[in-house]
Amino acid sequence: MTLEGRTVLFFAGPHYEDLELWYPKIRLEEEGARTVVVGLGEPVYVGKKGYPVTVDRQVDDILPEVYDGLVIPGGYAPDHIRRSEKALAITRAIADAGKPVAFICHAAWVPVSAGLLKGRKVTCVRAIRDDVVNAGAQYLDEPVVVDGNLISSRTPADLPQFCRAIIRALAATPTN
Repeated sequence: MTLEGRTVLFFAGPHYEDLELWYPKIRLEEEGARTVVVGLGEPVYVGKKGYPVTVDRQVDDILPEVYDGLVIPGGYAPDHIRRSEKALAITRAIADAGKPVAFICHAAWVPVSAGLLKGRKVTCVRAIRDDVVNAGAQYLDEPVVVDGNLISSRTPADLPQFCRAIIRALAATPTN
């Protein structure tokens, strides 16, 4: 298995985009990674399409240094996640350690609020293009954009490319 021994953090919040959480989570687990879903205080969140996810831990309990990467699904959840100073600190710590930080669709709001996008190339759902540009990023309208340890995609239609990029990045990163 490509990702044996790696542990990847997933943020979850109210009205997350169901496919953008579950598809990468299952793909990474298929590759041998352990996934940990982290919430903002609630034990369960319901996705935009109605699929629930039970969180494994809460943001206040996370030590970012023990994780090999971070995946941030879109939906409405990123608007809540970016208001959590602890979630932003976790995002910055994982990014600053050179580990993969992957975000899709509206999830670009989290690295925007964490101050990670200045001078970087990213993509996102077109609705928040101005937000990433105003944060100093170069927006590219492509299915997946990899700029160093940042991996971004636009919408659920890009999930196959997004997951392949995450798997490649995690496989190339030493385990904790």
